[in-house]
Amino acid sequence: MIIGTAGHIDHGKTSLVHALTGIDTDRLKEEKERGISIELGYAYTPLPNGDVLGFVDVPGHERLIHTMVAGACGIDFALLVVAVDDGVMPQTREHLAILELLGITRGAVALTKIDRVCPERVHEVEAEVRNLLHHTALANAPIFSVNATAANDRGTAELRKHLHEAATEMRARGAEGLFRLAVDRVFTLPGHGTIVAGTVFSGRVRVGETVVVMPGNFPARVRSIHAQNRPSEYGVAGQRCALNLAGVEKSAVSRGDWLGDSRVLVSTSRVDARLRLLAHSKLSLASGATLHVHIGAAHVVAHLTVLDTECLEAGKSARAQLVFETAIGALPGDRFIIRDAQAAHTIGGGVVLDSVAPSRKRRSAQRLGYLDAVERMLAGEGLSQLLVDAPNGVSLADLERLTGHDAENLILPTSTLIRGTSQDPFAILESAWESLRADVLIALREFHAEFPDDAGPDSGRLRRMARPDLLTPLWTALIDELVHEGSVVRQGPWLQLPQHAATLSESDQELARQLLSLIGQGRPEPPWVRDLAVAVRQPEERVRQILRRQAASGALCQIVHDLFYDSDRVDTLAGVIASLAQQQGSVDAASYRDAIGLGRKRSIQILEFFDRVGYTRRVHDLHVLRKDSGWSRRQGPS
Repeated sequence: MIIGTAGHIDHGKTSLVHALTGIDTDRLKEEKERGISIELGYAYTPLPNGDVLGFVDVPGHERLIHTMVAGACGIDFALLVVAVDDGVMPQTREHLAILELLGITRGAVALTKIDRVCPERVHEVEAEVRNLLHHTALANAPIFSVNATAANDRGTAELRKHLHEAATEMRARGAEGLFRLAVDRVFTLPGHGTIVAGTVFSGRVRVGETVVVMPGNFPARVRSIHAQNRPSEYGVAGQRCALNLAGVEKSAVSRGDWLGDSRVLVSTSRVDARLRLLAHSKLSLASGATLHVHIGAAHVVAHLTVLDTECLEAGKSARAQLVFETAIGALPGDRFIIRDAQAAHTIGGGVVLDSVAPSRKRRSAQRLGYLDAVERMLAGEGLSQLLVDAPNGVSLADLERLTGHDAENLILPTSTLIRGTSQDPFAILESAWESLRADVLIALREFHAEFPDDAGPDSGRLRRMARPDLLTPLWTALIDELVHEGSVVRQGPWLQLPQHAATLSESDQELARQLLSLIGQGRPEPPWVRDLAVAVRQPEERVRQILRRQAASGALCQIVHDLFYDSDRVDTLAGVIASLAQQQGSVDAASYRDAIGLGRKRSIQILEFFDRVGYTRRVHDLHVLRKDSGWSRRQGPS
């Protein structure tokens, strides 16, 4: 268990920690000279069961609230300290509000300096504290009267016993999540190099493993670990750990950074969150407001956009987007504190909903519905609503980031399918997958009805017709499944329904072989239908029908009416487009004419064919390569 002190300046927090542990947490020269805490202090004491109890001692000065919040992030138990000669003071109230906003529900109160007042004053302050805590999560916290400077003080002994019992009874944090540590201290030791210390929020880390530093986004190998001030082979959630990082300069890491698993840590400058303003703040916040945000151990400036109301009033909550001036690391469920634009007062706090928030359509019904589902997930209702609201599924990588858990440990609804590629799998409800399948088959039927003589669309064109919003890994898996089971037939780059390809008679097959041969021999320009009909001594209409069937099978491509190219030739022509597009960014008729050695009219006809089948798209007088075309996967730029 990690205990964090809280309370007004000079109320005896550091002296109390010393009395409880025997350790003086004021380590700086200035702290010794001034008699106040300026930086975070740390102390550890063994428990009877062999565990170690950790203390984080925070400064109480109003100008050091940012340091206090950095120390309070990740603590399990609050020790609120009130000096009876002063009573409840401004930072007592502010620290208590911060503890509430951070979701800390377990704690105790120490009334210090009882040797300086009469017993009646102690009772008076105790009543004042009880009244202060009445409507908070610490309403039932025990209160101990202590004289931290006296040897063998009874109140201190009772408080120590209570803390030890609370630590023994506390259920350990689960270590099944992906590893994250909030950095609140960075230093060097001779012969060891850079040491990074902080609270492990989730998961575990072992000596020899590689972690990622965010928001810097660079890897670091863990050379050694101290957990709860003891050498250890691993660190787990709920412990304060110091990690010796190999090959990392001290200047590369700072307070507010995160160490963790690359699957769960992201560097972001934009988060969506549930924000709550304290009732006593007497403020209202509108979009555009500037705030100081304390998240993890970081202190950053952010600009506010309120999402589901015009203005956030004191005592109310709303969803909002925070846009940070510098990148941070965050995860859904992380709690944070907000202070006003002058960083003078704590005015509220919140919880992160999405650490990859969009800059556009952030107030759309679809987006707000997504945030509803995330809030339900964070409330313990699972992933069902997220998947119900996701007709195109959710990538397992996104679910890992949203939940902080490895994909193998996700609890998915029983009707969930895993689809996509091995490198980028998705979770999608079975009903949504069936809907995707139906959309593809409907789109193909409509295409064949409109273009009965075409072989069918290529994969990219079919996707734009059926589900243009579907991501590539899911689309690839969808088409592969339909082709594998025979619901869709693949002919070269073309996709078609099985019944679309008609069977030719023996005489038609023979005629088709002759025509294909003549077209193949007719490079650079094949014969027109009328010339082919003369060559094989058949009516033009019969030749035309045979050629259209060959086009439907993917053996030929119809460039314009009555002019067919064989597919190998079209592949070559597509490769020339890809090459020119790679060099120039786009293709014009003149450069394409020079590259293929044909006339301007024919070059334009070929370019218009590629526009028509979806390999390119026309932008004014230029033709731009589509990235999702069939040829780009079959052949690619040459």
